[in-house]
Amino acid sequence: MDESMELLQYPTGRFNWPKEVSDAEIEQAIETIAGFPVQIRKVVEILKPEQLDTPYRPDGWTVRQVVHHCADSHMNAYIRFKLALTEDNPVIKPYDQARWAMLVDSKVIAPETSLNLIKGVHERWVMIMDNMNPEEWERGFVHPEYNVSQTLGQAVMMYRWHCGHHLAHITRLAERMGW
Repeated sequence: MDESMELLQYPTGRFNWPKEVSDAEIEQAIETIAGFPVQIRKVVEILKPEQLDTPYRPDGWTVRQVVHHCADSHMNAYIRFKLALTEDNPVIKPYDQARWAMLVDSKVIAPETSLNLIKGVHERWVMIMDNMNPEEWERGFVHPEYNVSQTLGQAVMMYRWHCGHHLAHITRLAERMGW
């Protein structure tokens, strides 16, 4: 992948799984996740329909698909957290995000639907995270595609990155297009 395509696909850089996560890093991640619903709404609500249907990169998802993907991904994250907190190292169910993004709901429905989902899921997810103790951050789940256990501390760092990653897809597209 050439450097310009890499930057379009990973505007904030690729995610690197941390081996250990500090309490301060977890707190910052929760703050990012808590603020994401307002940030993405602010960026998306001013866009026109044709702008929502603009891909953020060649062969990439449209802004509309990115918003719906964030709702899908973060609903799955919330459920994964609840599974890890209530079961011993459960194996989670992966999903094919690229195929989900091609379903009619991701390609047609107004982003408002997913913006509302993101707001509600994040409210509940943050409530849980704000009340977790240090031992609970060490609980985890197994992702069968990688066959490795991920702690909730590691997972929250990935979703912190995920928020910024997709927000940057939209904001940088808007900058490039002069919207």
